Amino acid sequence: MNFQTCSALRQAVAVAIVVAGCATSHEVPETYAWAPVRPPAVPGTGLPTPGQPGQVRPQALPRSPHKRVLPLTREPGLWAGDAPRASKEPEANPTPEKSSANRRDPPAPVTTKRRRPECEPTPVPHAGEDPLHNECADKFPPNRYPGKDVLVGGKRFDALQVGVRVLWEIKTHRFDTYNAFIQRMTILEEVPLLQEERDIAEACGYDFIVGVSTQAHKDALLQQDPRLFIVVTGCKR
Repeated sequence: MNFQTCSALRQAVAVAIVVAGCATSHEVPETYAWAPVRPPAVPGTGLPTPGQPGQVRPQALPRSPHKRVLPLTREPGLWAGDAPRASKEPEANPTPEKSSANRRDPPAPVTTKRRRPECEPTPVPHAGEDPLHNECADKFPPNRYPGKDVLVGGKRFDALQVGVRVLWEIKTHRFDTYNAFIQRMTILEEVPLLQEERDIAEACGYDFIVGVSTQAHKDALLQQDPRLFIVVTGCKR
């Protein structure tokens, strides 16, 4: 090969290299149409239809190797923060101040007051021999036991009024016909006896009434003892 031929060959090679470089630097890359494949969704849920391509099954999270231990509680299901309150032992003997709010006193026993035997009214024959006096004692209150006195607390009373617990002492003498001295002596004699009868009647649960014939007799007795209950009967002998 002569010199001219070699020179021509070298020039041809150089031109080929230059042309190849230019072609490589100006080459336009190919374009690809790419889009993710989305499976159709289940109506109303937005989740992919099972078995469609592109579905990814959720993976379970790994369990921690550390086991959480909660403090012991007296009742199951309580949070650990409630354990100290729930596990507090109740007091064996709570003080009255703490337990009074939840404590109810037992109802008071129902007791019936029983009358003493001597307070039971016992009919006995009239002690006096005065028919007018006895008639007034039977009819005016009126007497529960006609023709009888009533023995209560060891004391005779002229009548026990019908339907109520009232004992009577009847006086039928004409006090207004006495002179001042006799009136005074009569009042001084009657008042202590009437007071004794009143105390016995009240101790046995009875009221006590004195029946007199005149207003003058009533006024004289009240002047001596205003606590006496006195009624003018109008009965006279």
